[in-house]
Amino acid sequence: MRAVLTLYFISFFHWDENLSTAVYHAFSALCYFTPVIGAIMADSWLGKYKTIIYLSIVYVVGHLIKSVGAIPSLGNQAVHVVLSMVGLFLIALGTGGIKPCVSAFGGDQFEEEHTSERSKFFSVFYLSINAGSLISTFVTPVLRGDVKCFGEDCYALAFGVPAALMVLALVVFIAGSGLYRKTPPQGNVLLEVCKCIGFAIKNRLKNRSHQIPKRDHWLDWASEQYSKQLIAEVKMVTRVLFLFLPLPMFWALFDQQGSRWTLQATKMNADFGIYVLQPDQMQFLNPLLILVFIPIFDLGLYPLISMCKFNFTPIRKMATGMILAGMAFGLAAIVEVKINETDMPQLVPKESLIQVLNLAKNPVQVTIQDQNLFQQPVEAFQNPDEYSHLILNGEQQSLRFILQHQGSSLAFNYTVKEKSVYSLIVFEAEGSLSSRLITDLEAKPENGLAAVRFINGLSQDVNLTIDSKQFIPVQRNYGVSGYSLVERDTYDNGKCITETGEFTLDLGLLDFGASYTVVITNVSGGGVQTWKSEDIKANNVHMAWQLPQYLLISAGEVMFSITGLAFSYSQSPASMKSVLQAGWLLTVAVGNTLVLVVAQAAPMAQWAEFVLFTVLLFAVCIIFSIMGYFYVSVDPEDLEEKEEKRETPSRGNMISLVTQKTKL
Repeated sequence: MRAVLTLYFISFFHWDENLSTAVYHAFSALCYFTPVIGAIMADSWLGKYKTIIYLSIVYVVGHLIKSVGAIPSLGNQAVHVVLSMVGLFLIALGTGGIKPCVSAFGGDQFEEEHTSERSKFFSVFYLSINAGSLISTFVTPVLRGDVKCFGEDCYALAFGVPAALMVLALVVFIAGSGLYRKTPPQGNVLLEVCKCIGFAIKNRLKNRSHQIPKRDHWLDWASEQYSKQLIAEVKMVTRVLFLFLPLPMFWALFDQQGSRWTLQATKMNADFGIYVLQPDQMQFLNPLLILVFIPIFDLGLYPLISMCKFNFTPIRKMATGMILAGMAFGLAAIVEVKINETDMPQLVPKESLIQVLNLAKNPVQVTIQDQNLFQQPVEAFQNPDEYSHLILNGEQQSLRFILQHQGSSLAFNYTVKEKSVYSLIVFEAEGSLSSRLITDLEAKPENGLAAVRFINGLSQDVNLTIDSKQFIPVQRNYGVSGYSLVERDTYDNGKCITETGEFTLDLGLLDFGASYTVVITNVSGGGVQTWKSEDIKANNVHMAWQLPQYLLISAGEVMFSITGLAFSYSQSPASMKSVLQAGWLLTVAVGNTLVLVVAQAAPMAQWAEFVLFTVLLFAVCIIFSIMGYFYVSVDPEDLEEKEEKRETPSRGNMISLVTQKTKL
């Protein structure tokens, strides 16, 4: 569902890219905050089995509400937004709540002595997650873009199908109820950890007097209320959680595959010859590459590095993953710069853009008051290379246009507004030269669509159909239609209906992101003669150029995510695994929050934002490497034994006796 979410905000709600990105990452962050709620519900109240069932129902209801909110005919914009936000909240609560329960419930099905079988289960479980992600990121965009409903992209279907599949999965899960081992709730260790830390801080602040002896560790101030074992285990966890502090920056970059990278793909050429990819389908590369990279790294790369006698520690692997992710965003910035070369020039105050379309039979010299433009005559039906800049003396200005044609000179006055784009149409009417100033698109069509408008050079009105769906009336004698947005395709079977009959309209290829002006010049022989001008250049950077950045960030995920989870688990006692899992998921939530803040607080050119995130991740990588250099790996069992041997101060409201160490 997340694969199509950003485009849903842009095309359905008509939000801008920054707002769409911010809401997307707010939803993603919520999906990784809510696992804490799911863990507390499962361990303290309902148990894992019931929590999975109840929150799965919440998840399904959220998808249904989201699907209903995507029906265009249902209510106004406010209704759609409210339904969508309620649906997204329920989806986040459902999907986040079952995250810590599903894998743990699967692990509960194995006895303690069946460690190898449990390990195989987790491998299959992780494989299934990525396989599901691979299928969904490829199929959901197809449901959105290739299936049409209500006259446009079918977001209702894209949101509704996951709900139906989740219902099916839930039925299968409940059908096996009698086969499961259901561990009753035994209290949530995360709450105990939080209470222990809170009491230690509170007790330390209450006993700030210099007369009170210091303690070896700040968590020792919890010894009045909590056991030595719990305090020792919390100490181990806090050491690892401290290492987690720089990690959100990696996720800030990684999760932009569904927002900024998808938006980048909408401005690229998606034609792969045998198949035209949807922009949001490129995300399927990540789970696909993960499935490929895991065995390559585990069975090939890591053993090879080990044979070279290089100590590739978990900290070094994670730092390498950060570097790879930063490099991926560096490549994304380069691709963005190349994409911008086909964009319209940036519009600024007291400036506009203009081009001349000469539809007369002979060259025309165009002179504009106070402007030094169009030094050479404009040839008949000459396709303009680019727009020219008009410098104005205010927000708008009346300019005199002088047209010289076959020895005659004609003048026309037009009012030009700042930050606008114009085409000056020059044509012959009733034996003399005439002109018309029309407004053009100020930016590329969104989502890889093509824009086309028509100028009717005939002496009779015409009605046009492009793809049997759009009906476009255009008045006679150089009347101009509005723009129509169409999917990228070859349109060779349109219709042009005039007073004298119906004719075939062949527009040829209307390409990704381009804007066209099509002039109808004549009708004869059953067909329409046209001239097509490409006003805004088509997307000429191919989507395949995103492949290197996906390769790098997927390799970075394998080194960072899988290694990080394994390392953190190895550094914590068995009773604290769920705490570290919650801490790990919270780093993802904080990372998405960082993107939200940057998108809203510091809007900038997209390539500059990519560079900013690259620099930030490299800086964080250096900090993490320094922290990792001073981190000493421990065996939790050994550390527990040391804690048990330590002497503990006597309990009481105030500390009066401590063990004194005397040098002999």
